[in-house]
Amino acid sequence: MTATTMQSHAPLSDIRVLDLSRILAGPFCTQFLADLGAEVIKVERPGCGDDTRTWGPPFAGGESAYFLSCNRNKKSIAIDLAREEGRDLVRRLVPRCDILVENFKVGTMQRWGLDYERLRELNPGLIYCSISAYGQDSPDATEPGYDFIIQARGGIMSITGPEAGPPYKVGVAITDITAGLYAAGSILAALHHRSRTGEGQAIDISLLDAQVSWLANVGMNYLVSGRIPQRYGNAHPNIVPYEVFPTADGYLAVAAANDAQFRRLCAVLHLDGLADRPEFATNAARVQNRDRLIPLLQKAFSQKTSREWHRLLKEANIASSPIQNVKEVFEDPVVLARGMKTQVEHPTAGALDMIGAVPKFSRTPTAVPEPPPLLGQHTDEVLQRLLQLDAPAIQELRKQKIVE
Repeated sequence: MTATTMQSHAPLSDIRVLDLSRILAGPFCTQFLADLGAEVIKVERPGCGDDTRTWGPPFAGGESAYFLSCNRNKKSIAIDLAREEGRDLVRRLVPRCDILVENFKVGTMQRWGLDYERLRELNPGLIYCSISAYGQDSPDATEPGYDFIIQARGGIMSITGPEAGPPYKVGVAITDITAGLYAAGSILAALHHRSRTGEGQAIDISLLDAQVSWLANVGMNYLVSGRIPQRYGNAHPNIVPYEVFPTADGYLAVAAANDAQFRRLCAVLHLDGLADRPEFATNAARVQNRDRLIPLLQKAFSQKTSREWHRLLKEANIASSPIQNVKEVFEDPVVLARGMKTQVEHPTAGALDMIGAVPKFSRTPTAVPEPPPLLGQHTDEVLQRLLQLDAPAIQELRKQKIVE
């Protein structure tokens, strides 16, 4: 199958997205839609573009690694939305698009005359997704919010980090990423609804909602028990042993998630009789007595290297892994076999290694990877193809600094 054929057979190859988002949550959402084959037209500010283009080092070909991480498979057009003439170009593009994604401060799109109620008059089937910190109608709707702040407010920092000491944020902007995935999933559901009814709709995604949602079992632990969850470091509040153990040369993550696995773990560690002791025989007992059990396991794990223990535990069908750094991740044979490291030819960076797409479809492959665009790289193409503007008209817009 050729690259062109693969592109046309991707699941969303007949869908067009007008992407007015920037930073991470919105771009991560639209990159996922682009991976599924949608044509994503990224609208950026002339002169500077998405803020993340400058968020470095590191840079490749003048583009920040941060920007490159969430803008593959997109087309960039540079339009000044602060100008009415620029906003009018967006209005003219709306009837030719299926989806609009934006993550401006609440009230901005309405002030610009680009809110859902007005744009739906131009395209009743439009799916309009807004991503914000606290939602479109909450008491704090107009408050600024960043991933780090939402991690603090949404509870995840209170349960992340060692038992003693300060709380920690997650190492990546996980609230932004999760909100972006919720947005993408909601958009796909809205597309399904539109296929049945012809109706578009507005979608309101909040970073805080997403954060609270993925408290998941920890949140339910509180709602059921009334006890405020505490930090357990790398341990698990409901499963023991399920944590990181020091070894002779580093650290090993081990998960013995049921009583049979714990019994096999004790056999591998030569801790004879440990699994028969009443205080350790069941998971519930081990959770209650973790402070007595974990030191015994730590002493045993310190006798061999991480790789030696990993091999022995794999033979016993017990899940474990050495703690891999990011270099080791992208050398992992499974990561490579799954295509999670790919390469594209970037116009200024040349051959550029990138993270691959997650879904593997049997009949509708994801889009062939295309490099993240340069600022305004596709302005002429999009305006000519979708709005039928000729070269002199585009040149005049460029002369007035409405587009770049």
